[in-house]
Amino acid sequence: MTAPVTGPVRRALTVRGTVQGVGFRPYVHRLAAGLGLAGFVGNTGDGVHIEIEGPAPEVDRFCVLLAEQPPPLATVTAVEDAVLPATGDTGAFAIRSTERAGGRTQLPPDTATCADCLRELADPGDRRHRHPFVTCTHCGPRFTIATGMPYDRVATTMAGFPMCPSCAHEYRDPADRRFHAQPVACPDCGPRLTLVPADGLGVRPARDADALATARALLAAGKIVAVKGLGGYHLACDATDARAVAALRDRKERGGKAFAVMCADLGTAERLAVLSTAERAALTSARRPIVLLRRRTPAAGPLLADQVCPGSPHVGVMLPYTPVHTLLFGLPGDPPGPRVLVMTSGNRSGEPIVTDDAEALTRLAGLADAWLAHDRPIAAPCDDSLLRVRPDGTEQVLRRSRGYVPRPVRLPVPVRPVLAVGGDLKNVPCLGEGEHAWFGPHIGDMGELAALEAAERAERHLAGLTGVSPALVAADRHPGYHSTRRARRRASRLPDGSLRLVQHHHAHIASAMAEHGLDGTTRVIGVAFDGTGYGDDGTVWGGEILLADYAGYRRYAHLGPAPLPGGDAGVANPCRLALARLWAAGVAWEPDLASARACTDVERAVLRRQLDRQAACVPTSSMGRLFDAVSSLAGVCHRAGYEAQAALELEAAATEARDADEVAYPFGFERQREIDPAPMLRALLEDRRRGTPAPVLAARFHRGVAAAVAGICDRARAETGLTTVALTGGVFANGLLEQECTARLAAAGFTVLRHGAVPPNDGGLALGQLMVAGTANNHETE
Repeated sequence: MTAPVTGPVRRALTVRGTVQGVGFRPYVHRLAAGLGLAGFVGNTGDGVHIEIEGPAPEVDRFCVLLAEQPPPLATVTAVEDAVLPATGDTGAFAIRSTERAGGRTQLPPDTATCADCLRELADPGDRRHRHPFVTCTHCGPRFTIATGMPYDRVATTMAGFPMCPSCAHEYRDPADRRFHAQPVACPDCGPRLTLVPADGLGVRPARDADALATARALLAAGKIVAVKGLGGYHLACDATDARAVAALRDRKERGGKAFAVMCADLGTAERLAVLSTAERAALTSARRPIVLLRRRTPAAGPLLADQVCPGSPHVGVMLPYTPVHTLLFGLPGDPPGPRVLVMTSGNRSGEPIVTDDAEALTRLAGLADAWLAHDRPIAAPCDDSLLRVRPDGTEQVLRRSRGYVPRPVRLPVPVRPVLAVGGDLKNVPCLGEGEHAWFGPHIGDMGELAALEAAERAERHLAGLTGVSPALVAADRHPGYHSTRRARRRASRLPDGSLRLVQHHHAHIASAMAEHGLDGTTRVIGVAFDGTGYGDDGTVWGGEILLADYAGYRRYAHLGPAPLPGGDAGVANPCRLALARLWAAGVAWEPDLASARACTDVERAVLRRQLDRQAACVPTSSMGRLFDAVSSLAGVCHRAGYEAQAALELEAAATEARDADEVAYPFGFERQREIDPAPMLRALLEDRRRGTPAPVLAARFHRGVAAAVAGICDRARAETGLTTVALTGGVFANGLLEQECTARLAAAGFTVLRHGAVPPNDGGLALGQLMVAGTANNHETE
């Protein structure tokens, strides 16, 4: 029998996870002081180091509470515990200066203003009343101000703002909510707001409270204001003002693509859209993403101009997440102003979000009537995140950025140090080592030099925060991708110049597997549907059923190919894609076809020659392009002004009639393992000629695709014994299709993997590249 410990004991604890920038040290200090224990706590490169001494029962109690009840924003992934000789320390528990040793910890994402700070913001008696940068250890910027690790004020963009005596006292007081809160500031020590009007606007520049009042007045007058947020600028205007919204759409060359809006509060959002309990929770969470919501019928009355989201039954809504946003809507007693603002990324079409103040004045010139800026630099661009909530209450992230980055993804198997650069659309880099992977923020499309430079900066910033020094680079196999060419240059600077090229749809499937914790011993039936992916045969893939694990894949089946006239340039013309699909299926272009009527006589003649001669026609098995074609054939969308417009409008139409009947258009399945759309096309055209409404045609097409997926997966199971299906690729951002496929597969006894925190589109591609490259020994290398 072991004798109980009667004297003091001392233990050393190293806590890893998201434990810096979340008030962890003050929490430890209060916990130790409350138990009467001595010792110290400090940040290190590995996390938080604690030495604790006192009576054994109290030390044991401290260790239990430390692991079970961390601060709200903390995530503890590991606690290393070692017994040390007692020193007789009976002094007050201390917080020590940060150690600059190497290692790795996890920085939390930026989070929305907490309730305590909002109360101070609105309290006339508080010294931070109306302070646009009120924050504490429980809220505010983290990722976007961090310039390095460990996370201390000197390693943030707040380093240039010396604390005033009052803030310094709060910072050093263990009993204060701002104890060691790195962004702490007040009106006396900055940062400061400025309002810069465009030339000729007739408005004087302003600072601080006057800057906010002027910006609010300009928005109420129908002007467009560039507002500097946490991770970049937004372009804002009154969402109820049709002229202002139309002007913003015209200036930004937005086409018909929907704008996101910011509502002043949850009550305003509920007047605008129908909210479930899960959607309310997502909107009000500390992440504050844009949530796709079903608009109320009729179309939200005076709360929303038609030009905000034309033709869409959904609207992307977010709530204020910074004090600047809250003040922009106004506090009690302020003059009334807009309650719903269009809040779209501050950039020109195809460019990354603007973060630099001087650059904003030039890159956003002609777009904005005024700039509401501040002098706290942004260390890392970080656009708003976007998600939708499924009927079962689970979330599907469509753009993973602010509020998520740089929170790591736990990997099911360890990987070598890898930088995965993603693709050319919805580009997001990903760094991984061991059992963790870190996504960077959303960059966007790689067609512009500014985007390529932004991607490089994002990768350097992420490496600095994580401490990952990649030994190899992973990229897409597409030889024409800007991201792949850049990866080649990046790999050439590594000691062995290692570059791993990963097939696009294999990466999508590996991303879904990793998110669901599959360790590589489980092979899956991967259904990868998207718009474009470079195939092994040099054609454009995108309607793929692969049998895959991290080590490799086999193309089990695919959508039957059709010519893509004009290549990528032809994507903007769904009517041409429709006629090309009919040509491939041997279906005549009858004069009554909506797609034929949408084309001019000359256009049809040129297209016919292209197809007959196979000139400038790349074969594609893309499911995304089939959705575009059917959108035109159903009379929904013939010309696309932005990416996926035809498919989005087809989904919206199908949602209207999803309960009209249970008809599913048939697909064939050829011996060559091709999913043949010809039977579906003929059935759809017959219904169209009978006068069947477009929403019904769209719903029957969605059900038909889902039935084809279930049928192919059933055949694959019969041949291989595989019972797990991964649904991935940008087409599965279509909520209706994902629900239909999931329901049919689950009813047939399959385990279905759907994306949640990792986007199904190319925003999640880098995670799959990382897993394939980081776990395999023999992949294509340059």
